[in-house]
Amino acid sequence: MELSEMQRLIKEIYIHHDSRRGVIKTYKWLMSEVEELGVALNRGDSTSISEEAADVLAWLLSVMNLVDLDLEKAFIDKYGGRCPRCGGKPCRCPYREEP
Repeated sequence: MELSEMQRLIKEIYIHHDSRRGVIKTYKWLMSEVEELGVALNRGDSTSISEEAADVLAWLLSVMNLVDLDLEKAFIDKYGGRCPRCGGKPCRCPYREEP
């Protein structure tokens, strides 16, 4: 399944709830799922990691639906097969430990 197909599927399933909730509250759900993914990563629980990663993607797609943006297109526009900073593939930017 392509990312754009995933986004359409999430829209078909959840847009009525997401629209009612609004973009900010939907974004808060996304952040809650990112935190749950972090907990699963710290525990090293591969089943939970898989489930939480799927939840993060689903909530991100919901946010993108609410702001009417195509996540697949946004990703391709920014990364397009190369590092957006140095243009390299692989990236030639200096290594960074922290954001």
